[in-house]
Amino acid sequence: MRVVTERVRRDAVAAGLSDDNPPLRDGGRGATAYAEAVAVYLAFAVDKVADRNSTICAWATPREHARNTFGRQAIPMVWDFAESNPLSDSSGNFLGGILSISSGLGSVHALVGGHGSQQDALSTVIKPEKIVSTDPPYYDNIGYADLSDFFYVWLRRSLKPLFPKLFATLSVPKATELVATPGRHGGKGAAEVFFLSGMTQALQRLADGAHAGFPVTIYYAFKQSETQGDGVTASTGWETFLDAVIQAGFAVTGTWPVRTERPGRMRDFASNALASSIVLVCRRRSADAVIGSRREFLAALRSELASALADLQKSNIAPVDLAQAAIGPGMAIVTRYARVLEADGTPMSVRSALVETNRVLDETLARTESDLDVDTGFCVAWYEQYGLGERPYGEAEVLFNAKNTSFEGLRRAGVISGGKGKVRIVGRDKLDRDWDPARDQRITDWEAAQHLTRALTAERGGGVAEAARLVGAMGAARAEKGRALAYRLYALADRKRWAEEAHAYNILVTSWPQIQAEAARLSAGAAEQVDLGLSATE
Repeated sequence: MRVVTERVRRDAVAAGLSDDNPPLRDGGRGATAYAEAVAVYLAFAVDKVADRNSTICAWATPREHARNTFGRQAIPMVWDFAESNPLSDSSGNFLGGILSISSGLGSVHALVGGHGSQQDALSTVIKPEKIVSTDPPYYDNIGYADLSDFFYVWLRRSLKPLFPKLFATLSVPKATELVATPGRHGGKGAAEVFFLSGMTQALQRLADGAHAGFPVTIYYAFKQSETQGDGVTASTGWETFLDAVIQAGFAVTGTWPVRTERPGRMRDFASNALASSIVLVCRRRSADAVIGSRREFLAALRSELASALADLQKSNIAPVDLAQAAIGPGMAIVTRYARVLEADGTPMSVRSALVETNRVLDETLARTESDLDVDTGFCVAWYEQYGLGERPYGEAEVLFNAKNTSFEGLRRAGVISGGKGKVRIVGRDKLDRDWDPARDQRITDWEAAQHLTRALTAERGGGVAEAARLVGAMGAARAEKGRALAYRLYALADRKRWAEEAHAYNILVTSWPQIQAEAARLSAGAAEQVDLGLSATE
């Protein structure tokens, strides 16, 4: 790297840059600093090559290339790995790393200068009246320091002479990293205490230095994943983080779901990964906040969450993000009080508030079933209990009576099948691909959701265009009820850990803007053809 840096410096001098000595780390702007900056980007290119040339790189069959090491924030086990040639012109080559960096730099059009520095969030003092927006560590979700070693060891070989303090250690420092890693702290409990204490201290400093006229925004993309015995979800990661927010003196005043993840990640069947980061909007809690009771909290939650949920669904939030986004309105109610007391006089825990928020969210989604037709009500209830499984006719008959429908009516609707005393609802893969809503005498909301999902996710002949055609055929109102039903079906499938089912409904909602746009285009094209036909007749 020293040879390359010196050559770039000489070329820069020849091009007219001043031949001064201040290095890049000291704010230099001459030929020396320019050469060192080029060296930094070349070192990044080496890291890109390493990412494509480790024994974790599997082979991607559709595009015939080696996958990169970090498809997600982890290093998984791979039984068979692919090898690339860094000096070739194929995937994983060094020139490709350079070109990707240069194209990224070429798209940056900074109008003003900026300055960045690395400091310890637990000890740094923020100058007063600063606007604060931060993305803190996600409890134990990502081992940032451990994963950074993969790139650090290569950067250190090239850049230690340029940044001796930054690369002073053999590996990335880990002891003070603010994540709940049990192995570093002697167990899960001690790791949780470390995280809570450190996060509270860091957020307290943010609260003390934040501008009074602007809220503090905190990104948090940690998915709730711990399900209690009664099926209600709460998460230690969210619980501990929100506990720190409250102890730091913040009140949650809003929630902004921000689409931050690339579409390819959202389409991963196995993970049903979050599509958005949830931005909590926080302000200092009022000094005259009153004490509330559990009953007051639950009454406000049931009163306010439904409208908040409706607003989120109107904004087309992905179903996979809905439970995360609902945390904001729930915690906004908790944090408007100095504290919320349980019936026995003890303060309500954050975990209890999260459990109740998720319980009311589920109740609110379930209440939307009252707006559905009776056949769809039966299908949703069956799906919740049995999925796409087959059950005895006697069990189905109990549900027929409860939902005020019948086997024959459901059979005519095309949503149920049976034989030899067994009954099941018809899966998407068994639906009539030539279904025409205009000729269906007993069309249901269930069919709308299932046919739209089938059209969108079909391996052949499907996609946005086919789903848009169905929207035009069934009408916008019926299609919208199918989209709304997808939220409920996603929640049921996610709770049952039916990953592919949940993924299908999530994709229907996240693709809805494109489906609507294509449906409008098709409708406009049809109208134009009609106008042309009338003109020709005249």
